[in-house]
Amino acid sequence: MANQKNRRLRIIPPVHEVVAAFEHREEFRPFMTNDGQRLTLAIRQALQELREHLLGEEGAWPWDEESAAVRLPQASFAGTDRETEVSAGGAEEAEAGLWGWLREEVLRSLRGRSAPSLRHVINATGVILHTNCGRALLAPEVAEFVAAQAGHYSNLELNLESGERGSRYVHVEKLLCALTGAEAAMVVNNNAAAVLLIMNTLAAGGEVVVSRGELVEVGGSFRIPEVLKAGGARLVEVGATNKTWLRDYEGAIGSQTALLLKVHTSNYRIEGFTHSVSARELVELGARLGLPVVEDLGSGSFLDGSQWGLPPEPTIGQSVEAGLSLVSFSGDKLLGGPQAGIIVGKKEYVERLRSNQLTRALRIDKLTLAGLEGTLRLYAEGRGPDLPVWHMLAMPPALLRAKAERLCSALRDHPQLQAEVREDFSQVGGGAWPTVDLPTWVCALRPRRGSVNDLEEFLRRGPLPILARIQKDRVLLDGRTLLAGEEEEIIRHLENWF
Repeated sequence: MANQKNRRLRIIPPVHEVVAAFEHREEFRPFMTNDGQRLTLAIRQALQELREHLLGEEGAWPWDEESAAVRLPQASFAGTDRETEVSAGGAEEAEAGLWGWLREEVLRSLRGRSAPSLRHVINATGVILHTNCGRALLAPEVAEFVAAQAGHYSNLELNLESGERGSRYVHVEKLLCALTGAEAAMVVNNNAAAVLLIMNTLAAGGEVVVSRGELVEVGGSFRIPEVLKAGGARLVEVGATNKTWLRDYEGAIGSQTALLLKVHTSNYRIEGFTHSVSARELVELGARLGLPVVEDLGSGSFLDGSQWGLPPEPTIGQSVEAGLSLVSFSGDKLLGGPQAGIIVGKKEYVERLRSNQLTRALRIDKLTLAGLEGTLRLYAEGRGPDLPVWHMLAMPPALLRAKAERLCSALRDHPQLQAEVREDFSQVGGGAWPTVDLPTWVCALRPRRGSVNDLEEFLRRGPLPILARIQKDRVLLDGRTLLAGEEEEIIRHLENWF
């Protein structure tokens, strides 16, 4: 066995011979930069992988010797120690397969290194705030504004009136205060950071009283108790999972109590035999005892979704109106902007947050600020419903059915696919309205050859990845989350299925 592996290893050409065979070929020309180092590195990597494969337990050739689909001109081995080995029986066929395999492996490696890791995908899942896909889409004009700021210098921290250094928060603070009714506002890089900053500023070394029914876990296993602990606060749980009363808070307050915390359960619901204390009741208790009251609103919204038939959710303005000391919420969920942790509330508390040294570590950059400012301006102009997240939430059933019918009609004659229009449900996603199913229409595909898992993978691993969802024996394409032109991209890709 060892001798057989050694004989196979001898047929592998040295790096310089492969470079000489490939460097002048048209398909490798785009990668001939930096004195050919990229090509050399890719070849060295391919040959090393081949050696490791042949020395492993499997040890089989990674190509079809009988029908090598791609053959390249072989380098000349005349006068070398390998001349006899190459001319030996069966070696020429192995060489042809080897060169074809090397060409494909090296090209794949070079293209993979050249392609960006962060890629545009088509979201046909119907999940609007898809966490794995970046949550809320920016409005087109907001994206253009961000691109303009990215390519130019800006007055990020420059007061153009005085010529002196300014604050980056001024670009969004007035807008946030006008939209929410708050006295002051600031922004950090996400809502977990906002809660962390609040705890570290107002409650480090002290106790934070919170209901057991509000000990939320968000994506990535980040939990409210752990965030409070990281901020230096001690958690005091009150009430039961399903019922918490004002007297529970009153009984837990002591000399070490730093603040009262309310957490909106935006990503789950406790229903049935339940009771919770309202923000207004907590504010009254805090005022009586001289304690700040903070609410983590999660995926806070400026708009009331009930106008589109969605269940009532507290808006940011309602929380501020309740008199809370501080309210924090996300920027990339129902707000429809970039990832950000937005804090609004009373000026005295916001000023304390700004003076905390953590603020610099958690601050947002100019591109996030640009995305947030652009989004807030749309709200200020009364155009909030035009944002992609709200446009998708409010999409009428007739439009959804028309999208599904167009897809199915284009694929109905496909020899290897069955396509039919079906009623189904979309999801909001992003921890918002977790119990809400949005009625929709989908194009349901069933492959005549292969499995639904094969078809889903074919869509996902295409040149422009298409994300769908599997339901029993069908792959579902939901038009709710498709953008202009993406239906055609899906049809074009599916034409190559088998």
